[in-house]
Amino acid sequence: MQSLKVSDYMNPQPVTFAPDMSIESAVMRLLQTGQRGGPVVDQQGQLVGFFSEQDCLATLLLETYHNEQGTKVGDCMYQGAVVTVAANASIADLAQQMTNNRPKIYPVMDDSGQLLGVITRTDILRAIKDHCQTLSPGKVSVAS
Repeated sequence: MQSLKVSDYMNPQPVTFAPDMSIESAVMRLLQTGQRGGPVVDQQGQLVGFFSEQDCLATLLLETYHNEQGTKVGDCMYQGAVVTVAANASIADLAQQMTNNRPKIYPVMDDSGQLLGVITRTDILRAIKDHCQTLSPGKVSVAS
């Protein structure tokens, strides 16, 4: 399974956000795409944070309570060191990391720090399922 790489299973067209995007627009993007979050990138395409459903819940509740709007993604996104993964990383190694309650979504970066895509726990599960089916065709039955 070490031969399976993140680049083979990542989503190369992830939902992304800009720091100056309104929280309302960001929530609409999450709802329309069914994603739970995504990388926040600046105008140069550099990763500056991560925005998730969890990040905006408290903000939306507060805005609703005070009947205010105007919060930007940059105001409530996670701004710490975002955990990322390299495109050539092993699926097995990333799966092991994910078992330790790490993020559910990892931005996939190239060597120059540019965003290439994202990979989720669901993508990892699909990779493991595919690998098992290759080893034992017909023995792994996963409903689609």
